[in-house]
Amino acid sequence: MSATVRVLLGDDHKIVREGLKMVLADEPDVQVVAEADTGPAVLQAVQNLQGPKGVDVVLLDIALPGMDGLDVLQNLRRDWPGLPVLMLSTYPEKQYAVRCIQLGASGYLNKSTDPDDLTAALRRVAEGGMHVSPATAEALANWVGQGRTKTGIEVLSHREHQVYLLLTQGQTVTEIGAQLSLAPNTVSTYRARILEKTGTKNDVELALYAQSLSGGR
Repeated sequence: MSATVRVLLGDDHKIVREGLKMVLADEPDVQVVAEADTGPAVLQAVQNLQGPKGVDVVLLDIALPGMDGLDVLQNLRRDWPGLPVLMLSTYPEKQYAVRCIQLGASGYLNKSTDPDDLTAALRRVAEGGMHVSPATAEALANWVGQGRTKTGIEVLSHREHQVYLLLTQGQTVTEIGAQLSLAPNTVSTYRARILEKTGTKNDVELALYAQSLSGGR
């Protein structure tokens, strides 16, 4: 790692990227070297920087157009296994942190996190460590305690999880198929498995299930 922590920002919202750059500009040992607003653009930016030769940490959102952050994470782990990826998302830790760490992320932060915690996490993972917030630690402990027999989003496959996320955003089977390059009947099969694993009967119940995980009412 260089003396300066070189960061690539992957987020589709310009206002979020600008806010992150403002926060990190106050840190003399942290430098934003690139930014990207789609999943493929993140992968291209890492390629252009020659992986760890040009960047020390990828700060990555989950909800990216073109390719979601979880797919980007898997691609980075395969192509650049030595490059730390720190996930930054609006989703609560109990909903995504365990899955991200299972897929190889070096840590998970909610976008409401304190700026000091963000910069500390960047430094920690750039040095090869893991960032585990108290909320993430609780999610991990619950997952271990419940074991793999638990139903729910924890046991969805990666593709099922992608379909689940789009269903809870109100997208139709046809729309999801177009976005993920899947036949509608394939999406319907995934939807049926998701309903079974989450114990819900339809899209409305599934949306309420997702809302309960987010702490909503």
